[in-house]
Amino acid sequence: MKSVLDDGKKRMAGAIAALSKEFEKLRTGRATTALVDNIVVDYYGTPTPISQLASVSVPDPKTLTIQPWDKGAFGAVEKAIQASDLGLTPNNDGSVIRITIPALTEERRKELVKVARKYTEDCKIAIRNVRRDLNDSFKSMEKDKEISEDERKKGEADVQKLTDDHVKESDSVLAGKEKEILEI
Repeated sequence: MKSVLDDGKKRMAGAIAALSKEFEKLRTGRATTALVDNIVVDYYGTPTPISQLASVSVPDPKTLTIQPWDKGAFGAVEKAIQASDLGLTPNNDGSVIRITIPALTEERRKELVKVARKYTEDCKIAIRNVRRDLNDSFKSMEKDKEISEDERKKGEADVQKLTDDHVKESDSVLAGKEKEILEI
């Protein structure tokens, strides 16, 4: 039973980690290297993530700099950033590409909050699916006479507590992200 619960803990923590990763990609009013993590550049015919062909840094909260190691990649990196759905405009000065992060409009902030809530709901669904799997495991263990009915009920109660804790944690992660998005 302990191994089933430990597995459930890991899987639920994985759902929270995935939620945090999704939140990193959501654009707030701040520059972060995670903004360009998913942008793929057509580098000499090969789709390559920006992080594999340039150094990306954040010199200040509103600016992102990208410095390709190959001078021939500047144009491709610029095109990829403009083609992305981030709505960012790169400025190329020949040695570095600067991206100034514009302030978000109120409408865009509300859209981002909706997206964040959707990601959180997906996380909660994943957590509930883990709960269902663990409860099914306990039922099959009881059926196979590995555990008693009382042990199954105790296991299901532990799983419910674990589920409640992780759902609360996902809500607190969401609250932090909402505060960050709505911050002017």
